[in-house]
Amino acid sequence: MAKIAFILLCHKDPEGVIAQARRLTAVGDFMAIHFDARANPADYARIRTALKDNPGVVFVKRRVKCGWGEWSLVAATLRAVEAAEAAFPSASHFYMLSGDCMPIKSAEYVHEFLDRDDVDYIESFDFFRSDWIKTGMREDRLIYRHYFNERLRKGLFYGAYNLQKRLGLKRDIPADLRIMIGSQWWCLRRRTVEWVLELIARRRDIVRFFRTTWIPDETFFQTLVRHVVPEGEIRSRTLTFLMFSDYGMPVTFYNDHHDMLLGQDALFARKISTEAAELKARLGDLYAETGVDFRISNEGRNLYRFLTGRGRIGRRFARRFWETESTLGRERELLVLICKKWHVAKRLAARLSEETGIPAIEYLFDEAATPLPDLGGIQTTLAKRNRHRRALLRMLFDQMQSDRLIICVDPAGIATLRDFAADRATIRMLEIECAFSDDYLVGHARRTGLAGDHTGAETLARLLPTIRYDIRHESDILRDAAFAHFSILRESAGAAENAVPLAAFAAIPDDKARALASIDHLFSD
Repeated sequence: MAKIAFILLCHKDPEGVIAQARRLTAVGDFMAIHFDARANPADYARIRTALKDNPGVVFVKRRVKCGWGEWSLVAATLRAVEAAEAAFPSASHFYMLSGDCMPIKSAEYVHEFLDRDDVDYIESFDFFRSDWIKTGMREDRLIYRHYFNERLRKGLFYGAYNLQKRLGLKRDIPADLRIMIGSQWWCLRRRTVEWVLELIARRRDIVRFFRTTWIPDETFFQTLVRHVVPEGEIRSRTLTFLMFSDYGMPVTFYNDHHDMLLGQDALFARKISTEAAELKARLGDLYAETGVDFRISNEGRNLYRFLTGRGRIGRRFARRFWETESTLGRERELLVLICKKWHVAKRLAARLSEETGIPAIEYLFDEAATPLPDLGGIQTTLAKRNRHRRALLRMLFDQMQSDRLIICVDPAGIATLRDFAADRATIRMLEIECAFSDDYLVGHARRTGLAGDHTGAETLARLLPTIRYDIRHESDILRDAAFAHFSILRESAGAAENAVPLAAFAAIPDDKARALASIDHLFSD
């Protein structure tokens, strides 16, 4: 069975470090601790005193003062790895952790997972070809020497960097290294660690190079592991679940994230709030349990994007350049069915088309699979359709040889609706207001990736009110827009009441509108 030597880099929360060390070593694993030399000496003394009799814990003898983006983080990691490698000869795996990490699986699950495949787990993507770096320096991290801490001594950092650029003081990357990049939170087999330590003992040029690269904790192990281990024995992923905000800051987890964390395809999570005492206690107890059945749903990142993305919908205040002086045609009429339940709008569109002879096209701006004629390529992707909305519809009017056209639009497409409302054509809109049961919303969450088949009831209970509010909010935006020729068809209303907006929308006689409003199972799920 796998035996893990945890490599713990920490600088605060001594009580949390002590609890973490006791928890992880209680099941027979080990830990090497590097406590930042910049941190409070009293905190370090408290940790040493509390763990001095624990045979599964070793401390780094010569601690390093760590700084973000510096070589010091790699140096601290190497010293902890060397200490663990010497102290724990039975350790089969070395797992990087921070003081903010907590297990999100049981020890039983963790060991069985590592026993399953004889591989290393480390994010390792090509530095130059991947999109791992979103903004800022790329090649310049490597080809110039960085001697100063960018956060603490910004003037010196950029002064030295710009001087090298002006003087053309580029340096070569070691010719035999393919530079890789990825998360610093890895899990490596013992022999891989030994090979890396042997390599840097032989090749001091490698250490000299990385000492003055910028943010080397994202490239050092990621590059060297690829250098010494066959590609087939590397899984380019981290076993630690972590997320970043739009601003590049780590997302912090709190008490109400428990169910979501357990459903992720990872062994640990970073970073757990120091204030999340309940979450820490529950995860700590979980680690010692046996026979736990973990249902992996992996919806965490989608859920986070959904919850943080609300309210950030961009609004377009000017026409795209290709839409300048563009119009559907003053003599044309566009009938827009707006409904969150797509199957309801599709049913009504089909019946309207049958009764009136008006061509109907379903969710062409929302659903890639919507059948469309060949329009020269503009119809091939949702991105193209939405980028050239009016041009697409003009071509469809021409193709259908009709001056009236029915389309369906999701209520979230407020930008699309505003765009059409500003056109010279006559635009009629009919919002179909539906009832949403909890079961339907659960299905919606799963279809859209906000939840998985195994998402816990507690997570769903918190998620459903948010989804329900979002749907209501979209409807409020529609009505606040005060579109001309805007009507509402309600599931809660009778056929006679719904015939009025339907007649106004489609410009049809009352008896025909009443017949359409009486369609069997129109609102059925």
